[in-house]
Amino acid sequence: MNTHFTVTPNFEVKTLEKALRLYTPSLSEKPMTDFLAGKCDDLGFDDIQIDEVGNLIAKKGTGSPKIMLCGHMDVVPGKVKVRKEGDLLYGRGASDAKAPLIAMLFAAASIQNNNGTIIFVAAVDEEGSATGIKYLVKKNMGIDYAIFGEPSGVKQVTIAYKGRLAINLKVSVEDSSHASAPWLSKNAIQESMIFAKELKEGLEVGQDGKTKGMLLTATITEIKGGISHNVTPKECETTFDIRIPVDMNCKSTEQKIAMLVKEIAEKRGVEAFYSILDETEPFEAAHNSPLVRAFTLGIIDIEHSRPTLIRKTGTGDMNVLGNQWKIPVVTYGPGDPHEAHTIDEKVSIDEFLRGIEILKKTLQHLKRLHDKKMR
Repeated sequence: MNTHFTVTPNFEVKTLEKALRLYTPSLSEKPMTDFLAGKCDDLGFDDIQIDEVGNLIAKKGTGSPKIMLCGHMDVVPGKVKVRKEGDLLYGRGASDAKAPLIAMLFAAASIQNNNGTIIFVAAVDEEGSATGIKYLVKKNMGIDYAIFGEPSGVKQVTIAYKGRLAINLKVSVEDSSHASAPWLSKNAIQESMIFAKELKEGLEVGQDGKTKGMLLTATITEIKGGISHNVTPKECETTFDIRIPVDMNCKSTEQKIAMLVKEIAEKRGVEAFYSILDETEPFEAAHNSPLVRAFTLGIIDIEHSRPTLIRKTGTGDMNVLGNQWKIPVVTYGPGDPHEAHTIDEKVSIDEFLRGIEILKKTLQHLKRLHDKKMR
């Protein structure tokens, strides 16, 4: 870092405000990439590069451990007027996820040589098809720990995300008939409704007393069937979005789906096939890993209270990277997750600044705990 360059809270807030003025929906992140490349240069990062898909990658510090701080540059569509009102800063991406990304930038900038190596990543297309993270995980970057920047609130750390299976279920009956004589054939839409209900119940059975984060959920999200207003349908397709908790996996869930589909089809006298549209394994960081412990200590330092460790019901980039690289990964960042994608998205300036300090402390604790573990 330039010795004449002092990072003040005012400078940190101004940087976030400038980032919010850049409207960067998925795959239109270039203005943000250029902006961050300039900031990384000002703040003394090394090896600043933009990879083939548009991710910005920069290095700060030397030595072990090697920690990746990864946030995303893209936002959902829909502009929000950038403005300050008291402690609140408004703008598209204020919460999801430019405040977490800029907080990571300044936390990484504070790292001096021999205190660990920070790989700062500003990824593309998180809100779209996750092009950025999918490209990144294919590389062997030798990372020891990773933190994803998403709004969690400063006193909460997300340590787990559910897995996901998306399936397409196709139910077919032998024949169709004129709608004025519906008794002449089975109706594929009606059969699908019964089939989907039984499949959902069969997958979700026996979960009494479990918390939301530990529930398997099977949700019908799309249904398509019928060819005309006066013909009974011969085929109907239903899409299920199935979220899998961390004590289960995709394989065992898929085996259960196969068994249930076969049983229900035989019972109802219909043909049924399913295909898998998406498959992502659940992921959880170990509570006793240096990363989770470092966050606990960092939050205690600044907030004077222990953090809440959260298991989210969604599925995120953390799943892909944690399972592929087999390293501890958590998700953290200033901002209220309920502000994400709203028409008047905002973040608390005070929370944003506290988030930076917590991340700085966490990185210091992580260096110490990692060295202790390696001794």
